[in-house]
Amino acid sequence: MATSIPPRSKVDKKYTWNAESVFKTQKAWEAEVKSVLGELPNVKKYEGRLGESADTLVEAFDALEALMKRVMHVFVYAGFSYNVDTTDQNAAAMFGKAQAMYGQVAGAVSFINPELLKIGKSKLNKWMKQNPKLVVQAHNIDNLFRKQAHVRSAEVEELLGMVSDPLGGAGNSSSMLTGADFKFAPAVDSKGRKIEVTQGNFHTSLMEHPDRKVRQTAFESYMDKHLEFKNTLAANLTTSIKANVFYSQARKHENSLSASLFENNIPVEVFHNLINTFKKHLPTWHRYFELHRKALKLKEINYYDMWAPMAQKKTKVPYEKAVELICDSLAPMGKDYTDTIRQGALKNRWVDVYPNKGKSNGAFSWGAPGTYPFIMMSYTDEVGSMSTLAHELGHSMHSYLTWKNQPLAYAEYSLFVAEVASNFHQAMMRGHLLKTVTDKNFRIALIEEAIGGNFFRYFFQMPTLARFELETHQRVERGESLTADSMIDLMADLFAEGFGPKVKVDRPRVGMVWSTFGHLFSDYYVYQYTTGISGAHALSGRILRGEPNAVEDYRGFLNSGSSVYPLDVLKKAGVDLATPKAIEETFAVMENYIDQLEELVG
Repeated sequence: MATSIPPRSKVDKKYTWNAESVFKTQKAWEAEVKSVLGELPNVKKYEGRLGESADTLVEAFDALEALMKRVMHVFVYAGFSYNVDTTDQNAAAMFGKAQAMYGQVAGAVSFINPELLKIGKSKLNKWMKQNPKLVVQAHNIDNLFRKQAHVRSAEVEELLGMVSDPLGGAGNSSSMLTGADFKFAPAVDSKGRKIEVTQGNFHTSLMEHPDRKVRQTAFESYMDKHLEFKNTLAANLTTSIKANVFYSQARKHENSLSASLFENNIPVEVFHNLINTFKKHLPTWHRYFELHRKALKLKEINYYDMWAPMAQKKTKVPYEKAVELICDSLAPMGKDYTDTIRQGALKNRWVDVYPNKGKSNGAFSWGAPGTYPFIMMSYTDEVGSMSTLAHELGHSMHSYLTWKNQPLAYAEYSLFVAEVASNFHQAMMRGHLLKTVTDKNFRIALIEEAIGGNFFRYFFQMPTLARFELETHQRVERGESLTADSMIDLMADLFAEGFGPKVKVDRPRVGMVWSTFGHLFSDYYVYQYTTGISGAHALSGRILRGEPNAVEDYRGFLNSGSSVYPLDVLKKAGVDLATPKAIEETFAVMENYIDQLEELVG
């Protein structure tokens, strides 16, 4: 394992994202920002006029679509440039400029929804019959009137649009602090050698290191730095939670949970079903933790041992090989599907592959219609990284097919369905490789990645964080204060319950884990990882079992974007996430993995 992470300037260009395909130079980007802001009057001129006629409304929608496509390109370029190197002050300034631009655009176009509501649904339905160009907006119009009770006046909507930038600053502050400013003490191996700790290598190389001393010292270094700034990090998250509560109250929702789920037409019962089913199946997790402890031959197991390898020999999977294995696993999806992945991952530079100093923690897929569906990650030539690549390629193929089949109006699908597509790739990969790979260490690594990597994150950490998120929001809604210590205590209590009595919980450090998840700055985001992995296993199970029309149903889901409500499009694909059934099915998959793992590790 490399003990030093290279600066951005030393990374081979072929393993970096294709920035020049979006804007050839930063100068071209700067010119586009100026041009976009100059176009605002061309949209603003329709304010007060949308009710004139169907033709005027079509013109306004066309002007808005043209503007928003350009806004997305500006934002993606700046955001990606910043995330691949948060130490780049120029990129940070670009991202700040893009966010400010977005706030101005949001304020300028905020008149549209209040005016559409004023026109009325019956008149809009009549106009859609008169002018076929309006028909494409039918679902959005239906959705708008569903939300009617929570849309405020044009003046209030403009203000809400304008405050989105300053109220979103807390997340950026934490990201800059942890990504760019934090310098971690080195980890130390069992022979006393120092190993650099960065955001890019902590969750991959270090937490998966076979040397327990490396894992322990890396974890302590990483969490102690967060604890050093616990009050600042707690204040940032509290500010974000208060902003969420403010928005829910401004739009007259019952609470922040119902406000967040209302956006995608998700009943709050979906959230509570998830939490209750997760708590019911905690004994399954306790069984796995005990198996992991025995396999590692430890007297007690700690948080930092959760990613420790059980296989006696590490399986190396170079990036190019990983792409081929992923494509082999996805062969049932069709040759056109796998060819697109190969072209994107190996030739068109969809993926910013390897770690570098300043690179943001984690991995994500991001783009816009007219760009590639880019991926940022820190690949480490291991099975876990192959799985992460498969996950992000699931997002990217979802975007690619949505953009190919839907107009801009439905080009952004919800987070609720996004995590289905990503986890689907991982489920398909395991289903194929566990049937075709005979090497014992590779099979152990695959199941370790499944449970200790993917499931532990999305089926254990995320529902635990969702419980944390619900309680912290409710405390603010009750007028109670949030402090760093109260948040640490709450997080430690939830993890202690989840881990059970046989896992040692270092309360200050484990209690600070909430500060390592930037997801919490997106309101009620994390629970969707768990519903997503559940939907993914239900849908991949249909394909792996060879059920009729399963592939067609799933590809229809990928093609739909946001043109159908999330629960409805998934139900059409073959899974009903309004019930706990898919969560129960996924726990059954996990139990099967544990059975196989018990046999493999003895």
